[in-house]
Amino acid sequence: MSAELSLSKYESLLREEQNRLQAELAELGYATATDTGLIYDSNFADSSQVTAERGESEALATKLRQSLADVLSARSRIEEGKYGLCSVCGKEISPDRLEAMPTVTTCFADAKSARN
Repeated sequence: MSAELSLSKYESLLREEQNRLQAELAELGYATATDTGLIYDSNFADSSQVTAERGESEALATKLRQSLADVLSARSRIEEGKYGLCSVCGKEISPDRLEAMPTVTTCFADAKSARN
């Protein structure tokens, strides 16, 4: 497979992931980066339940936003010609690793050494 076809495949995967994450954020009421989420009824009888639900919603939105930022960063690396290159050593990241985690920024060896 040529490098151009490979990049096209990853670009497609990343675009699909971006759309999925944006849809999930919109479903939670976080359509934009400045949205504060769903509006909860302040007259609801169990305010502790509302607080808990809001906390869960905000935690999930934070994770989704980080994932979206990772996807956007990966798409930028494709445009810059740096996608698939380890940010630590500069070597190519294995296609298997990119297939499993298209937003990854390090090769397996550098990811492993960072954990130690």
